[in-house]
Amino acid sequence: MTLRKCRKKDYHPYIDSYIDGVRDGTIIAGIDIHLAMDWIEYKLNESDVFIDTEKIDKAVELMERYFEIKLFDWELLVTACIHCFYKSTDTVVFSTIFIVMGRGNGKNGFISPLVWYLTTHYHGIAGYNVDIVANAEDQAKTSFDDVYEMLVRTWIKSKKFFYKSKELIKNLKTKSYIKFNTSNAKTKDSKRTGCLVFDEVHQYESYDNIKVFTSGFGKRKHARAFYITTNGNIREGVLDDMLAISKDILNGIIKNLRWLPLIWRIDSEEEALNPEMWHKANPSLKYLSTLKLEMEQEFIEMEYKPSTEEEFYTKRLNWPKGNRDLQVTEWDNIAATNELIPDLIGWSCVAGIDYTKINDLATVDLHFKSGNIRYKISHSWLCLQSADLKRLKIPWKQWAEEELLTLVDDVEIDPVLIVDYIQEQMQYYDIKGVAVDNYRYALLSKALKDIGFDKEHKNLYLVRPSDIMKIVPVIDSIFVNHYLICGDNPLYRWAANNTKLVASGKKQGTDTGNYYYAKIEGKSRKTDPFMAGVHSIIIEDWLDTSCSSFEDLPVITG
Repeated sequence: MTLRKCRKKDYHPYIDSYIDGVRDGTIIAGIDIHLAMDWIEYKLNESDVFIDTEKIDKAVELMERYFEIKLFDWELLVTACIHCFYKSTDTVVFSTIFIVMGRGNGKNGFISPLVWYLTTHYHGIAGYNVDIVANAEDQAKTSFDDVYEMLVRTWIKSKKFFYKSKELIKNLKTKSYIKFNTSNAKTKDSKRTGCLVFDEVHQYESYDNIKVFTSGFGKRKHARAFYITTNGNIREGVLDDMLAISKDILNGIIKNLRWLPLIWRIDSEEEALNPEMWHKANPSLKYLSTLKLEMEQEFIEMEYKPSTEEEFYTKRLNWPKGNRDLQVTEWDNIAATNELIPDLIGWSCVAGIDYTKINDLATVDLHFKSGNIRYKISHSWLCLQSADLKRLKIPWKQWAEEELLTLVDDVEIDPVLIVDYIQEQMQYYDIKGVAVDNYRYALLSKALKDIGFDKEHKNLYLVRPSDIMKIVPVIDSIFVNHYLICGDNPLYRWAANNTKLVASGKKQGTDTGNYYYAKIEGKSRKTDPFMAGVHSIIIEDWLDTSCSSFEDLPVITG
């Protein structure tokens, strides 16, 4: 039985059958794909929409014939959706196609024939140039090489229509080209590009390289951008932004973007244990016996090789899952800190400082508490002469503009800058005390004393490693219960995601059961904003509250 939620008309068999299959359970799909079907109907129900059936059918016929393939149902869906237009403006309904699915599902194997077709006269736009972009050249060349190899195989016929070399493929009739590019290109001109393909988006930590290609993009008729990717371990990058936009589209918050967000992933961690649910992240699984076998083997091996668990969850099922022995908490718990901070003017708080190196990054964290809920206001300083600056793959200039970060163009971050910030905040909040790493105290002692924080006044706490060990289970509880609110602070979320838990004494063979925090990677993944927050939590019982966080959690000694 055909199920229809809000369809006002038949669209095209490739679209209709996929929507119906998702809704009647014939196609095993997660909530994101169910919502995507609603979104497609919402967009295509508009009276001004024209679906070019003739071009859809021709595109499928050409792609299957020349590339000797049989397109899967999800590939037919995408092919049909990109041929939906607004009659009044002759523009595409979906100009940004965002595809997230598990590794091995044939993203490139689909994009290759599709971009080839877009350069042909059957698509019908002269100069419809295609630029394929990826971080590494071998990845960027994947789809390009697919097209090149097809042309070699069919050259007796294809040479009438195409020029080919190892760097450029060009349609002789439409003058449309296909090129591959690495994301570090600095002089690319996208003004003549009709189609952009960004491959493995999860590897992009900032928009710096993407802007090179998109700065003049969109001027060509029926311009389209494809973003194809698995999930990954880089957080606060381009992928997270695109997932956030997609979420608002699928939940009906954004209604005027011309996006087609197709996110295939499991709906919960528990579904990873049920092979039937793997289809939610792998829409090609029912067609690819080799993919099914590979996943089954990896699933069995994972029990004996825990180090492969994160890869299986993240890459195969699009469910980022840090190694429990390393990750501070699941990413969803970190993301949940992005809630609006109420007006805290006049509230009591404590301050934590992390100041690892004077020529690197420093952070002050103001920590507030109301019942179980904690609020954090933090600010950081970045030394522009830091030796690690080039390694930081984050939008630090943007964060500076958003006043989350102050840029210091000097040989070091002067302690006075940090203390002046605390003194300024004392005009708005009642700062009960300051916590700073015992080993960094010498850098700040005089400046802090000048504004009234020292050991004599009993409002300065020097944090020891044992204090951090004691607070780890409390911080874990705060995260898993979503008791922490930091506002929209990507710098804090980035730092938290850069931090790992290390078992105390494990390397020495004397695992005590306690943990301390460390950087996942020492140069490019800073933890200062998170550690400043750890320091402030250590003294949160100095606040006027009856709820003590950790006084009854002793360090394990046996």
